[in-house]
Amino acid sequence: MREIPGRRRGKLFRRGDGTARLDAALTCAIGWQWPVLPGVGLSAVRSGCACPDPECVVPGAHPFDPGLLAATTDARMVRWWWTGRTAAPVLLATGGRAPCAVSLPAASGAQALAVLDARGLRLGPVIATPTRWALLVRPYTLERLGELLHAQAWVPSSLRFHGEGGYLVVPPEGKGDGPVRWERRPLTKRAAPWLPDVGTVLDALVEASTGAPGGGSRLAY
Repeated sequence: MREIPGRRRGKLFRRGDGTARLDAALTCAIGWQWPVLPGVGLSAVRSGCACPDPECVVPGAHPFDPGLLAATTDARMVRWWWTGRTAAPVLLATGGRAPCAVSLPAASGAQALAVLDARGLRLGPVIATPTRWALLVRPYTLERLGELLHAQAWVPSSLRFHGEGGYLVVPPEGKGDGPVRWERRPLTKRAAPWLPDVGTVLDALVEASTGAPGGGSRLAY
């Protein structure tokens, strides 16, 4: 349910900012009841990811130990993880109790959001990374997604769907200019942010991308 690109990506996070990452993890886990876990992080002895794969395509920003199934909302576990691994990125396990997401290439992200805003679509939080922008949506099942995709005559091939069994990198708390950031910041820390339905977002993205005169594409997904 997540993108598997064919080449190595750039680093999605910086060393340091440990308190900001712990705060982000606690906000997700306690305030919003979204299960999180630490990413593998970067190697302290060599350049690149701390996992065994020398050609890792998402250096540092993926689950390894613990695995994705360990994602939790338990505050004690979250504190223990980031006390010992202050540089670890915060990973949100999508699906189930947590949001899912629809993502598109970063090069089209700002333009897509401008088009959706102009159409009056209410969006929830949006996470921006150097390669992709992810629009958070309400949890959906694989069956529901399949029905929605089947109903579309055409869907841009570069859209990605992050559901059950997937994950997203969550921005550190209070950081607005890093490589992983909130393009649309959640409006509250005390309750889970409002999220749109995946069908509404998908319909709007498909319509926007095929809405040019003569049936052309407005957005270069």
